[in-house]
Amino acid sequence: MEEYDFVAELWRWEAQTTSSWFFVTLPADLAADLRVEAGPPRGFGSVRVEATIGGSTWRTSVFPESGGGSFVLPIKKAVRVAEGIDDGDSCAVVLRLVDSGG
Repeated sequence: MEEYDFVAELWRWEAQTTSSWFFVTLPADLAADLRVEAGPPRGFGSVRVEATIGGSTWRTSVFPESGGGSFVLPIKKAVRVAEGIDDGDSCAVVLRLVDSGG
């Protein structure tokens, strides 16, 4: 199974004021590779992945970045707390495709 490793900064989605959604943005070259490997897009252009940060691994989807051409990975609160990361912190991420079109 293909693995994608990168380091990215955790950021808070400011458009949402009633709750706290946090994401990391995938590097553009990695996003292009992921798009090819994933095959035909799913709903909203999402790609199902297994993500790992530190000792935390979970299944989720990455979603197309609005106007940026990359993907964003949502980082749930349980992961942020377990790994001690917060807005503006850099974190090492490993992604694996859960399923692909090919």
